[in-house]
Amino acid sequence: MKKVLKTLLYLIITVIIAFIVFLIYASADDYKPQEKTSIFTSDNPDLLSDTAVYSVLIWNIGYCGLNKEADFFYDGGKNVRPYEEKVKENIRGVKSFLQKNSHNDFILLQEVDSNSKRSYYFNEFDTIFNIFTDRTCVYGKNYCVFFVPTPLIDPIGKVNSGLMTISKYTPESSFRYSFPGNYSWPANLFMLDRCFLVNRYKLVNNNELLIINTHNSAYDDGTLKAQQMTYLKTFLKNEYKKGNYIIVAGDWNQLPPGFKPEFKENIADTVIKNKISPDYLPGWNWLYDNTLPTNRQVNAPYKKGKTQTTVIDFLLLSPNIKGVSVKNINTNFEFSDHNPVTARFILR
Repeated sequence: MKKVLKTLLYLIITVIIAFIVFLIYASADDYKPQEKTSIFTSDNPDLLSDTAVYSVLIWNIGYCGLNKEADFFYDGGKNVRPYEEKVKENIRGVKSFLQKNSHNDFILLQEVDSNSKRSYYFNEFDTIFNIFTDRTCVYGKNYCVFFVPTPLIDPIGKVNSGLMTISKYTPESSFRYSFPGNYSWPANLFMLDRCFLVNRYKLVNNNELLIINTHNSAYDDGTLKAQQMTYLKTFLKNEYKKGNYIIVAGDWNQLPPGFKPEFKENIADTVIKNKISPDYLPGWNWLYDNTLPTNRQVNAPYKKGKTQTTVIDFLLLSPNIKGVSVKNINTNFEFSDHNPVTARFILR
């Protein structure tokens, strides 16, 4: 009996030591980006018209692992990732959709994996980049962890993922800005480092057009979102004071101001989500389509008319930009837990 207890004690001590070593390594390896990081610069940027109508496509592709049959343990489901062939199918579907919609001037994507266990280490960035070799493609990491240990039975493992902005025009520059705030230690070692990407374009009127790709926090009590939104507001107000034109688009993980769903074939999400205050930036314009959802719950496979859905993917326009149109594209969540959004706008 003593021998058994001694062996058990040694086993417990070994596990504890291994866990401590794991945390030490995770802390040393933790991705710690600067507040502002240069991604791309050009000595010969394009000069854009200040009277043309521009188009933009935004889509969170769900790392090609959250197709309509998927559920996810973080959201109350059971699974961590689909079968490898399903991920390949999702990548082909995303690629085909982007090829058909390549006419858009700007394409803003979120959750693009470059080397992650959850997507079988396929380089989704390279796959998409190869469609747009004649365009400027920039990538900003927001999830870089050597090993995510949850769930214990089948851990997520290595994750490398981020935001991708594709542009017909060559920008002056592209910068990654880190959102403030994060989870406390040690949870922060295995969570996303949220950010937004800013592409700057020269205009013929000597001002700049800023195309901002954002992906705000999920799975928090609203504290992180509030910090991020305050930081973003300060950034936007400062840029607008300079006379610049600004578009912010992406997955906000919260509802737009005044949102009231008018879905015909889907039911609205009844889970309480943060809603952006209508007083967030007075005079600025929120551009969204409330007739089709852009996001579904992932606690179970998608079923039209039964799965709860909502709109968390949309655009914010500075007062000197007019939204011409906006449309959520119904893909029935075939390849991602998000539907794409297209919009057109003109500079005032």
